[in-house]
Amino acid sequence: MSLKYAVLAALLEGEASGYELSKVFDVSLANFWPATPQQLYRELERLAGDGLIEARTVPQERRPTKRMFSLTAAGREQLAAFAAEPTRRPTAVRDEFLIKMQAMDGVDPRAVRALVEERRAWALGKLARYERVRERLLDGRTEEKYLRDADRVGPYLTLLAGITFERDNARWCERVLTVLGERRAAAGPAGPAALG
Repeated sequence: MSLKYAVLAALLEGEASGYELSKVFDVSLANFWPATPQQLYRELERLAGDGLIEARTVPQERRPTKRMFSLTAAGREQLAAFAAEPTRRPTAVRDEFLIKMQAMDGVDPRAVRALVEERRAWALGKLARYERVRERLLDGRTEEKYLRDADRVGPYLTLLAGITFERDNARWCERVLTVLGERRAAAGPAGPAALG
């Protein structure tokens, strides 16, 4: 899948500037489809050229003119067709951090612990951000009421996937830290350096 469909899906929320879309990506799409602002702006130009979105300029006082983007009928049709297609391949995790964990034996245990603690802090930070977005979406409603009555539930359901992913990430890091601590305790003061 290309960035194209992620941008089209983000525009389902309504007209947005490139800056606003980059914030949408940062908050709600980054948990499953990250993009840099540069990639996003290039894709916006491509989509406008293909007639899948339209752009209009909005003059601003004391600021440069901004461009606002919205879906065209052709963009909505293409996104709907994409959403109905079977997924071609299952998700594959490519994570440099997991390669480091695979190779951790023989590495300074303090460095390993630091890497795991950093990953855990990162997961907890993202989880806190996702929970704030969730509370904003619910706006005092129960999840059941929101899912029953909201105009669109796709963004909420993908947010739940991000929340689940980061919770599991943090739990896994906690388990790794426990294992490292237990191995260090079992090895005693003269044990191997890689035991954590």
